[in-house]
Amino acid sequence: VDGRIPVLICNGMMRLQVRKTKQDKSGQIDQLSPAQGYTHSSSTVAAPDVKEMHAWFRMKIPKKIVVAGAICAAVLFLFYNQNQVHIPKVTYLFRTCNDDQPQKETSTNMFGNDPTEIDLMVEKIFQKVDQLIPKVTLQDLNRATSGEMTEATIMNPKDKYCIGNQLHVKVQAYDYLGEMKTFGGDYLRARIYSPATNSSASGNITDFNNGTYLVNFTLFWEGNVHISILLMHPSEAVSALWRARNQGFQNIKYTGNFTSATEYVNSECNFKLDTEDEICQYVDQRDNEAFYCVKPPNFPCEALTHMNSVNRNHTYLSEAEQQLLQRSNIGVEISQMLKPVDVLSCSRAQKAHTEKCSLGKYYPIPSGYFSYNRWNPIHCKMSMFTENETLKNFLTGKKLFLIGDSTVRQYVRHFAEVLKIVDYFNHTEDEMQSWQKTLLAINLEKFIYVQWKKHTFPFVSQTFYSIKEDAYMARQIDQIGGGVNTIIVLTMGQHFRPFSFRIFIKTAINVRKAVERLFIRSPRTKVIIKEENVRDMDISMERFSDFHGHVQYLILRKIFDGLNVGFVDTLDMTVAYASHVIHPPVEVLENIISMSFTQAS
Repeated sequence: VDGRIPVLICNGMMRLQVRKTKQDKSGQIDQLSPAQGYTHSSSTVAAPDVKEMHAWFRMKIPKKIVVAGAICAAVLFLFYNQNQVHIPKVTYLFRTCNDDQPQKETSTNMFGNDPTEIDLMVEKIFQKVDQLIPKVTLQDLNRATSGEMTEATIMNPKDKYCIGNQLHVKVQAYDYLGEMKTFGGDYLRARIYSPATNSSASGNITDFNNGTYLVNFTLFWEGNVHISILLMHPSEAVSALWRARNQGFQNIKYTGNFTSATEYVNSECNFKLDTEDEICQYVDQRDNEAFYCVKPPNFPCEALTHMNSVNRNHTYLSEAEQQLLQRSNIGVEISQMLKPVDVLSCSRAQKAHTEKCSLGKYYPIPSGYFSYNRWNPIHCKMSMFTENETLKNFLTGKKLFLIGDSTVRQYVRHFAEVLKIVDYFNHTEDEMQSWQKTLLAINLEKFIYVQWKKHTFPFVSQTFYSIKEDAYMARQIDQIGGGVNTIIVLTMGQHFRPFSFRIFIKTAINVRKAVERLFIRSPRTKVIIKEENVRDMDISMERFSDFHGHVQYLILRKIFDGLNVGFVDTLDMTVAYASHVIHPPVEVLENIISMSFTQAS
């Protein structure tokens, strides 16, 4: 995690290697692949005598006989090996099974038994994170952490506080029986806020792993300051969520649409298919990314055109664990008894920073605070990009590439629909039926180019969307020329939450490698990573809990450590603002955009 991920320079092409296996009665296996050739391990043939071979080659044989013999040999070879031989195809994104003789391998053995370099890297990071997650077996609901019973106490309380003071709150966890917890791992969320001035900031939480927590707040503004500490999930639910996430792929059902000139058919798809049916294997060999579909009869694998997904009626949780994740047990306030504190200026007004927020810097939580709905970073100066002319002047002559999910799509929608500084070029279909498609907006007068494109698998959407323009994030970055007037804003997270954490790690590593390749050919390109934000509390927690996003948030910084990229701490912003919606409101969005462009300027 701490080391520099090596740079890999490759072109955008991928070779297709098709491997067919055939097992004889003795259990031995014949294999044929373009890379390995043909081998047979069921018999041994003695080598011919060398002198006899020399004598044979000295014989003069008519050319017609040689040609005829070669043709006959080729025909016989193809006849007896017609089930083993086919011609490999070349494709840019997908690796597909042979259309006429589809492979009967399952997705579990696509890459063989030997782990690749990226597999080892992913597993190393995964194990480090896994060691930090509590391992608790829930046997009695009454023994789980209770938000109502848990106590919060201000340490060394004062009648008055000054701007810049630290406010320490001790949290002692109790279960539903009123017994003190003796281990940690509860998922807490803390903030302070003043409604009168629209001010708010998140708190820093320390887990002592014995049921006791210390929440530290910095008092950034004067006035009457309220305290909020939420028990998002007890440690028992955290343990269950982590186990369930990495247990399998049954919680989300993907359906692929295969299309021909006269008909179409739907088929099951996913990252792993436990089936004996023939499958289509869509694999990025370089980056070790893979997705699979059951091959429908009479359709080639290349006929896959659209995809959708739904929440399957499935759970990896026990009934007791599911009760812990009901809405009434999520985000329980544990600081009801804490009274607001009064903060005075005491001639300690926050000092204004003169150094602008820049690329390559790490800003710890809390990285800033809201005051009058404006985000104020505490380590640097952020410029506001909220006015039409300010944004137009900044974006003039620039290309802005937005890659990720709908939370970064908010940028282009804000520019086109609210500020109206760009016009949509290809946004004519019904919004609900086409939001996943590539979105382009331009300003011909100012030479502004803004493009949003979704990342591909995993991508969760109930409506069918085209995959023919899709590419993994790393491949999309590879296709961008870059330059001093190019800005790339990336986000990954929300759509990864329902799937194994290993998939997120692998994608993040591949994106880092792509950014390194980009900086080699175009070091002046600006790359901004918009981290994921908190979301609704009334959704399927097993699939989309903010706990999943929090773990991804922490590891993303580690993976991109050392790169000259900018980070927009959207998690910190949305926790501070308490915007419990997947798409932050415009007050927060404007600050997210401003932080992005401040670092890119």
